[in-house]
Amino acid sequence: VLIALMAIVSGGTLSPVYAQQPNQLSAIEAKSGWRLLFDGKSKEGWRNYKKDTISDGWVVQDGALIRKEKGAGDIISNEEFENFELMLEYQISPEGNSGLMFHVQEIANTPWQTGPEVQIQDNVKGHDPQKAGWLYQLYKPPTDPATGEVTDATRPAGEWNQIYLRITEQNCEICMNGVRYATFKKGSPDWDKRVAESKFSQFENFGKPTKGHISLQDHGDVVAFRNIKVRELDGDGVPNPVDGEVAVRPVLAFPNLTWAGWEPVDENGRPQSFRPIVLTYPPDGSNRVVVAEQHGAVFAFANDAQVEKSTVILDIRDKVQYSDRQNEEGLLGLAFHPKFKENGYVFVYYTEKPGQMSCVSRFTVNKDSGKADSGSEKKLLRVEQPFWNHNGGTLAFGPDGYLYIALGDGGAANDPYRNAQNLKTLLGSILRIDVDKEQDGKAYGIPNDNPFVGRTDAQPEIYAYGFRNIWRLAFDRETGTLWCGEVGQNLWEEINIVVKGGNYGWDFVESLHPFGSHSAGDTKLEDPVWEYDHQVGKSVTGGLVYRGAKLPDLAGKYVYADYVSGKIWALKFDEANKKVVSNESIPSDQMPVINFGDDQHGEIYFCLVTPNGKGIYTFEKTK
Repeated sequence: VLIALMAIVSGGTLSPVYAQQPNQLSAIEAKSGWRLLFDGKSKEGWRNYKKDTISDGWVVQDGALIRKEKGAGDIISNEEFENFELMLEYQISPEGNSGLMFHVQEIANTPWQTGPEVQIQDNVKGHDPQKAGWLYQLYKPPTDPATGEVTDATRPAGEWNQIYLRITEQNCEICMNGVRYATFKKGSPDWDKRVAESKFSQFENFGKPTKGHISLQDHGDVVAFRNIKVRELDGDGVPNPVDGEVAVRPVLAFPNLTWAGWEPVDENGRPQSFRPIVLTYPPDGSNRVVVAEQHGAVFAFANDAQVEKSTVILDIRDKVQYSDRQNEEGLLGLAFHPKFKENGYVFVYYTEKPGQMSCVSRFTVNKDSGKADSGSEKKLLRVEQPFWNHNGGTLAFGPDGYLYIALGDGGAANDPYRNAQNLKTLLGSILRIDVDKEQDGKAYGIPNDNPFVGRTDAQPEIYAYGFRNIWRLAFDRETGTLWCGEVGQNLWEEINIVVKGGNYGWDFVESLHPFGSHSAGDTKLEDPVWEYDHQVGKSVTGGLVYRGAKLPDLAGKYVYADYVSGKIWALKFDEANKKVVSNESIPSDQMPVINFGDDQHGEIYFCLVTPNGKGIYTFEKTK
């Protein structure tokens, strides 16, 4: 068993998703406050429980801290932690058992008599009914809706698994390989009730300390640990992972603009927000700005800061399904044909009534009226959605003239049908189609150089796959590079540069980190160029590379945001060397950005959901 474990520890089956060497901090981790509790070279920072040193039964080998010999004993961190996050990877031997404890105080016979324990074991051949990732006898994962069984996101003995643990006074969380297993609050009535019903009720100090050591258990079996990282939390939040600030600030772009026919209350007198889901421009030289609102109306107006009036150029509100309770449906995407001036074609992505059916359609704008009749619709593509969320929805024409369509994985959580890794479904992919011809009974053509053309096990429309829910994608108008923001689930958000045929990893990984029970093995995955964790922000809003003239400090930088934290950033990327040069903050007042867009001059805008329609912003220089 030990020989096999050592072979694995030495890297023989590591997935290529690990872009960095074990026991190192990535740039983003270091900038956002993480630090190592194990350096991969020594046992420094650890000692046996109630001892000053650590026994020889624990060894460091091939970058792992291994409980190797009998009598190794439970070990604890030298430091104590109060409010913190912990990430570690473990590899358990067949039939093996161990544990991770927190808030351990040296006032009892063993660590688990004060510190609650996250179970670690081989879930297949283990001997304990408490499975890996459960908070021992207290909290276990919810039922998996796909199987009806208690969720098990662990990977087999011999593979690395990752535990994420967050402990604060307000809330606590356990994730196994990125899948949320439990949330709880120490000392709450629910906590006290569970403790009273467990074997721990006989220990008066169990779960009472609010500060203590991290402990790794010796349960008599071989177990290895690595990538042990900690971040202490306080009321000020975690550091913003930036290299400085850009000298720009947000300002209302069109402060006097009103939306034709829109009222802040609906027909029943109930308040309704204005949701500007797309901002773009028609490529006809008219210097107009076009905004699509999620309920189904599309507005156009002059690109003038003092503009007051807008015009509805397309109204499909009677076709579009949207409700605030299911707000990832609606009109989600809009793109003008590159030859719009000649053909008047505009393409939209929307949810059909009564819902859970996504449709990509073409409408024709009348040259005389400047408006498109909803009756001019030609439906190109319809995709049934298993759930109401994760619809993606971005439409964008590439420099090649083809239409790119972003589709989410179908929704719910954990990608229950594994759509993102299934090339037989369109879900979880970016599609690329030719809207200028019809082919094989479809209302569009398939470009001959699409990466999966001719394969019987794949849909030929797919350009790239392995996505959870892209929000949003955009082409760099100077280089043609395709950027996207990929919304994560529980722990990580990511920024990707999309390449033809690329597999972006969901649901093997969430960004650069393991997710779920399936390992990618030898499958080649495309790494994100940037990521951030959920203490920084919880829902990325992908933006665009700025190519305008008014804001030289933003020139060539990818501007993006986080909808939940309200932060806005500018990422500088060296395309020649494929690496991020800097990530800068754009100072703002927690603005929940729903999308970015640009005008025909390359000037940048972003949009907020508002109750008064005053949600279109741009930036101005501050020096």
